[in-house]
Amino acid sequence: MKNLTDEEIMLQVADGDLNKLSIIFDRYHIRIYNFFNKMIQDSVVSEDLTQEVFVKILKYRDSYKNRNFASWIFTIARNIFSSYYQKSKKERTHLIDEDIVRSKNEVSIEKNNEAIEHLQRALLKLSVSDRELIVMHRLQEIKYEQIAEITGNSVGAIKVKMHRALKKLKSIYFQSIEN
Repeated sequence: MKNLTDEEIMLQVADGDLNKLSIIFDRYHIRIYNFFNKMIQDSVVSEDLTQEVFVKILKYRDSYKNRNFASWIFTIARNIFSSYYQKSKKERTHLIDEDIVRSKNEVSIEKNNEAIEHLQRALLKLSVSDRELIVMHRLQEIKYEQIAEITGNSVGAIKVKMHRALKKLKSIYFQSIEN
């Protein structure tokens, strides 16, 4: 089973072999959870949204048509995040403010931890679309081609957007260090 590609396993799931979904879960649940957790900084909600991804895979398994599986699953994850974000837009602003205040009040022992926390706060100040690109490419290590497929953009457009998003992140990061 370990030698089968994700696409081959998903085709078996689509054909009714639901036991194979556990292999997909084992391969992807941590990556999906990390995607959500980097986007919203809430482990409980991230767990719920991760579970929802696999429920959707099970529910819509017939719609899988042997395309790149990683792109397909992250498209589902992205759509779930988008729905969640739209439902909780006002609450989200409040949560970001609390996270920033809480992060400022925490004392880090190591300088590296402080830098990571600072980077996370800077990441939260980006727009959702910029943050999503950075999380997918830099933290989830999804290739530009797959991000283009997930978002419905060209590879060139994704590279330009990524460059601009990183430039904004760098500006926010260093601007808040100087202040």
